[in-house]
Parts: sequence; C-alpha cells; structure tokens
Amino acid sequence: MKKIILILTVAILAVSCTAPKQLYSWEKYEDASYNYIKKSDEESLTTLLENYKKIISEQTGTRKAVPPGIYADYGFILLQKGEVAQGKDMLAKEIELYPESKIFIERILKLTEL
Repeated sequence: MKKIILILTVAILAVSCTAPKQLYSWEKYEDASYNYIKKSDEESLTTLLENYKKIISEQTGTRKAVPPGIYADYGFILLQKGEVAQGKDMLAKEIELYPESKIFIERILKLTEL
C-alpha cells in the first residue's frame, strides 16, 4: 500500500510540474516593441511590423486568437505611417475580437480625424 501511495504521489508531482500552455503566442513582441521604442529607426519598425504579422497569422496559444492589443498597436502604427485604410481595418478587428476596447479605439480614431 505504501508503494502505491508513493507512486501516485510521484506521478501527481511530476504532472503538476509541467508548464501550462499559454493562452496566446506573442512571438518576439516584447523585444521588438522595446527595440522600436528605444531606437525608433526604420529597421526596428520593420522588425516590429513583421512581428505583428507573424503574431496575427500564426497563433499557437490555447485560445488560437490574436492577443489583446495587438490589432490596436498594429493599426495605430499603420495610421502613423499614413496607411489609414489598413490601420482602421486593424482597429476594427481589435474591437471585433475584444469589444471592451471600443472606447479606446474610438479615441484613437477621433485623434486621426483632427
């Protein structure tokens, strides 16, 4: 009986030590956004935009959905670059996926109309 309890305890501990799978896959977003903020050059911008595209197209997290804020960040940068139609599309996708972001997205859109 002691052996069975010991085996079950070891099995439970082994299973509980595995890392849970993340809800979203962020790729290298943290590094790319940090470098863009720090350097603000064309190379870091290109890297950040490529990262957004990869996050949007290849979601491996358990939700299989684009993480909150990614469409909004991507859309905002596109608006700054003058790609207004594509930027607004990204902002609309953010609202569609995360309706609670609508109030913030509407503020961004109002700023672009000034």
